[in-house]
Amino acid sequence: MAQPLDFVLDVPETPGDQGQEPSPYDESEVHDSFHQLIQEQSRWVAEEGLELQQREPGDPGRGHETLLGPEGAPVHSMATLRILASMPSRTIGRSRGAIISQYYNRTVRLRRRSGRPLLGDVVTRSARPSLRLYDLELDPMAQEEEEKRNLLVKELQGLSAAQRDHMLRGMPLSLGEKRGLREKSQTPHGKRRGQPGRGGLFSCCSRLRYACVLALHSLGLALLSGLHALTPWRYALKRIGGQFGSSVLSYFLFLKTLVAFNALLLLPLLAFVVGVQAAFPPDPGPGPRPTCTGLEFLTGAGCFTHTVMYYGYYSNATLNQPCGQPLEGGQCRPRAGGLPYNMPLAYLFTVGVAFFITCITLVYSMAHAFGESYRVGSTSGVHAITVFCSWDYKVTQKRASRLQHDNIRTRLKELLAEWQLRQSTRSLCGRLQQAAVLGLVWLLCLGTVSGCAAAVHAFSEFVIQGPVAAGQEVALLALPVVVCLLNLGAPYLYRGLAALEPQDSPVLEVYVAICRNLVLKMVILGVLCYHWLGRRVGALQDQCWEDFVGQELYRFVVLDFLFTLLDTLFGELAWRVISEKKTKTRRKPEFDIARNVLELIYGQTLTWLGVLFSPLLPAVQIVKLLLLFQVKKTSLLANCQAPRRPWLSSHMSTVFLSLLCFPSFLGAAVFLCYAVWQVKPSSMCGPFRSLDTMYRAGTAWVRHLEAAGPRLSWLPWVHRHLVENTFFIFLLSALLLAVIYFNIQVVRGQRKVICLLKEQISHEGEDKIFLINKLHSIYEKKERKEGEERSRCAGRSGKEES
Repeated sequence: MAQPLDFVLDVPETPGDQGQEPSPYDESEVHDSFHQLIQEQSRWVAEEGLELQQREPGDPGRGHETLLGPEGAPVHSMATLRILASMPSRTIGRSRGAIISQYYNRTVRLRRRSGRPLLGDVVTRSARPSLRLYDLELDPMAQEEEEKRNLLVKELQGLSAAQRDHMLRGMPLSLGEKRGLREKSQTPHGKRRGQPGRGGLFSCCSRLRYACVLALHSLGLALLSGLHALTPWRYALKRIGGQFGSSVLSYFLFLKTLVAFNALLLLPLLAFVVGVQAAFPPDPGPGPRPTCTGLEFLTGAGCFTHTVMYYGYYSNATLNQPCGQPLEGGQCRPRAGGLPYNMPLAYLFTVGVAFFITCITLVYSMAHAFGESYRVGSTSGVHAITVFCSWDYKVTQKRASRLQHDNIRTRLKELLAEWQLRQSTRSLCGRLQQAAVLGLVWLLCLGTVSGCAAAVHAFSEFVIQGPVAAGQEVALLALPVVVCLLNLGAPYLYRGLAALEPQDSPVLEVYVAICRNLVLKMVILGVLCYHWLGRRVGALQDQCWEDFVGQELYRFVVLDFLFTLLDTLFGELAWRVISEKKTKTRRKPEFDIARNVLELIYGQTLTWLGVLFSPLLPAVQIVKLLLLFQVKKTSLLANCQAPRRPWLSSHMSTVFLSLLCFPSFLGAAVFLCYAVWQVKPSSMCGPFRSLDTMYRAGTAWVRHLEAAGPRLSWLPWVHRHLVENTFFIFLLSALLLAVIYFNIQVVRGQRKVICLLKEQISHEGEDKIFLINKLHSIYEKKERKEGEERSRCAGRSGKEES
């Protein structure tokens, strides 16, 4: 029977290698972009040929003894450890010779493209794959590596300063290596003086230029730092995330996102509607203008009515430059070269384009958040990653390190809470009891919603029947106050009912509360939309009903902010004071994520509903959100405590954006489309006063293009077949939904593929362990046989001597 063949890997050893600890050189510089480096190393290993020699029978196999660990467990021999250290997964990012050789070749190619002469031909052979187990002073390839380093320094000296910095920044080396290469590659000032045609003038000019560039660079960095310091969430978000966890942090991140959406909506309105109308103000009316009393900041009426704040101020004419020569009859002839500006068309198209940009941005943000939060990551090992890989060693300040410590601690609490939640199960009887209680609570909540909707409808009819007199603008606040009281009281009733149905998961509890508050606010907004476009339009036929709707939405936005402040003052501050003074528990209230998030969505929906009737309403919403951020942050840090049951909010941002997109933005878009296509504008004010609908402004513009000439005949065709055709609109909507659906399916497919790849990686690891164990067992069997042969030989020699 053939004997198994013993073989060892011929790896040269250095003195002191037995007890030397592997150097952690560049342990953190492992990059995923080393595909070219891996190919070069594989080719060089094939050329060098790692020799597998047959082992001599008499060689005891130094270095292959089976070692025992601290607890008696077998440990791999030194030869096995060397084989493992030579594997490609152990050498990527640690071979300085290969990295220097690779970047030397890149520098040579860059110089060749720049037209500069090469310094010499170099044999681009790397050092051995791993330098972790060898001493650089004793390695025979260290001299070749040093030569390549010197050649790389020379090539870097031939590059410009920007190219040199870019090349050094991209090298996967430690900061000390990069700093040394930068110091060696800097060109002394005296070497440039000897160049012909430049003399000492080059040195002076270059110094002045470099000084100016450095000064401008420092000024730019200072300005950027100042702008970054002006943002209200620069330091607060880290502190909130460290003390209260990711669940509370998701609210403030969502508020920050809403500020960006409103800024994106406000910019085109300021540029193409508000700014243009302010530059060409219409003629004031014949009557006296009302004086400001201060109450206008609450009601939005009074002196705010005849300003760019509302729809009625904007002109229905074509705006031009000042008159060049007046014609007969008092008409105005524009100056030569003046461009006419159709305000009705600009008003309609700007609002439409702003909404379209918001829609695209919102869908993209939702898709991006969906991909970020639902990407597959196996939770096995995430605790170890959080413990050993979360600390940022660049942090040196005590305040920043304390914040990072709090973040890691809160993250571990959330991970452990999620793990415990997965381990806990409920019996069948417990599930049935929970389902019964849940159904009863939902019936009570739906009854509350129906009662609130009926109360809002009845009170709005009462307001319509009793018109407000000229000097009684305070009565205009009645309906917003009633709606705000209902929106403030119903969530507290929901929290009381939620105490009857204890949920196993705090995430599920938050989602249920969000659904109940969302149903309440959307139903109330539906009743209000009917009140504004159904009842108010008929009751204000002889007045500017668009201004009234804009003022009503302004009042709702302002009073919603005031009631939020009152709720923060009496709901959080008063509770904290009472608990500290009167009770012994001193329990602070928890931050209600569901109610506060729904308040943000409700306020943003009001802004989108009113942007057609009040173009500056997004600016009011931005100011409101910034003040709300400061108020909520201060109240949270002073009056609230962290959640008693910490939970990981991995999908909260996606849920918030989805609720903002589908119920909120979609409802506002339907409301505005109905106002543009179906409702007749008032004949007293606004840019559409002489039209049957606002949409007729686009139709009139198309007819004007048809009469202009045959060159623009394609625009009426596009308008007729793509804009007026409802089939195309439905097709675009279907395509948008299909894209969202396919994006979700693609993410699900990627999740399955990643799961399969992770399973394959685990199998590969098991295969490696199996092969190593087999190799180790072969060594042990062979050594046992050799030991038996040696003992037999010793016994025979003893017998012969005796």
